[in-house]
Amino acid sequence: MMLHAARALMRRDLQLLWARRGDALQPALFALLTVVLFALSLGGDAKQLAPVAAAVLWLAVLLAGLLALDNLFRSDAEDGSLEQWMLAPVPLWWLILVRTGMHWLTTALPVILAVPLLGELLHLPHAQLPALLASLLLGTPILSLLGAVVAALTVGMRRAGILVALLALPLYVPVLVFGAGAVAAHAQGLDASGALLLLGAGLMLALVFAPMTAAAALRIAHA
Repeated sequence: MMLHAARALMRRDLQLLWARRGDALQPALFALLTVVLFALSLGGDAKQLAPVAAAVLWLAVLLAGLLALDNLFRSDAEDGSLEQWMLAPVPLWWLILVRTGMHWLTTALPVILAVPLLGELLHLPHAQLPALLASLLLGTPILSLLGAVVAALTVGMRRAGILVALLALPLYVPVLVFGAGAVAAHAQGLDASGALLLLGAGLMLALVFAPMTAAAALRIAHA
C-alpha cells in the first residue's frame, strides 16, 4: 500500500513537473546565474576564485533548493490534495517523505550533476571535487527535509516566500558550514571524514524526525 501510494504520488509530481517544465528549470538556472555572477564579480581570477569555489557552489545549491521551497505543499493545499493526503490509508509522514524526495530530485540533484561544469567556471581544483560531491550528496537531502518542516509550518499563510526563507536559512547554516568545511579540510590536507560523518548522522536524524514533524505541522495548519 505504501509503495503503491509512493508510485502514484511520484507519477503525479512528474506529470505536473513536465507540464510546468519551464518553472522546473528555474532552480538550476538560478544556481548557474549565481555562479556566473560571482565569477564575473572577481574578474575570473583563478587565484581568487579557487579558494572559495566550493563554498560558492554549496551556496548556489542551497539557494536553488530554497527557491522552490514555498511551493512544496502550497499547490496541494490550494487544490484540496492535502486533505486527501490526510484521509489516505497510508501515513502522512510517508507521503511527505516521498514529496520531499521528489523536491530533492528535481531541484538539488540537477545542480549537483552540473557541479563539475560549474566548478570549471570557478576554477575549482579537481582534487576537491570528490569531497565536494560527497558533501553535497549527504547535505542537500538534509536541506530538503528541513525545508519540508518549514514549508509545512507556513502552508496556511499567503505569500509566505520571505518568511520561508527567514525560517529556513538559520536551519541551513550548520549544514552549509559542515558541507563547505569538509571540502576546506580536504583542501588543506586534513581528514574530511569527520564533517562527512556528521552530515551522514544529520541525514539519518532528518530522515526519521523531519517527515513526522512536518506531518504534525500540516495537521495543525488544517485543524
